[in-house]
Amino acid sequence: MEDVYHIALAVINIAEVEKLYEKALGLKVTHREIVEDQGVKASMLELEGGGTAIELLEPIGEDSPISKFIEKRGQGIHHICFKVDDIQSALIRLKEQGIKLIDETPRPGADGTKVAFIHPKALNGVLIELAELPKK
Repeated sequence: MEDVYHIALAVINIAEVEKLYEKALGLKVTHREIVEDQGVKASMLELEGGGTAIELLEPIGEDSPISKFIEKRGQGIHHICFKVDDIQSALIRLKEQGIKLIDETPRPGADGTKVAFIHPKALNGVLIELAELPKK
C-alpha cells in the first residue's frame, strides 16, 4: 500500500456537500463523474496543495450500493481508499493471506482508475478500496 488516496463519503445531495466542504474546509472540486458500474455520481475534492482527497458518492438509483448504505447507516464515511502500484499483485497477495475480498479482479473506477474492495469483515468492519491510478 502506498498513500491514502481518498476517504469516501456517502451523501444524499452531492452538490450541497460540495458547497459545504468548499466553504468550510477550503476544498476544491477536481473531478466529477458518473460511474454507472457502481451506480454513483462521484466528486473528488482536494486541498489546494493536493494529497489525500475526499470523494463524495451520491446514489443514482435505488438499487445502488450507496443508496442501500445510506438507508442502513445514514450519510457518512463509506470507505478508505489506498493507492497501489499494481492492483492485481496486491489482490493476489491479500488472497494468499486469507483476506476476504469483494473483488478478486479489478474493475473500472472513477477517473481512469482500476479498483477493488476488501470485504469489511476482513478488516474490523472497515470497507477498504484499493486503487491503481492510470499510468502517465
